[in-house]
Amino acid sequence: MAEVHKEITKHSNRQHEIVKRFLHLEEKREQAIDEAVMLCEKGLHFSVQTINEITKEMNELARTTGIVPQRKYVTEEMVKEYVSRKQS
Repeated sequence: MAEVHKEITKHSNRQHEIVKRFLHLEEKREQAIDEAVMLCEKGLHFSVQTINEITKEMNELARTTGIVPQRKYVTEEMVKEYVSRKQS
């Protein structure tokens, strides 16, 4: 019985680490999105490359674990549309 408890604990800890990693990536992604939005609002050049690199990592984590959600890739047009709606 103790072995089962250890295995359940180990499994739970692994899942917790996956969720923590996902939340860390989510925070980095949101920061990158905020930066792109800020640059776009100022009429400056911005890129979605960093956002999508993080998104790729998040989606790989989702694909390999099945316990965290996938995220959509972001286009420059999506950022521009968001800024346009925000300014209206």
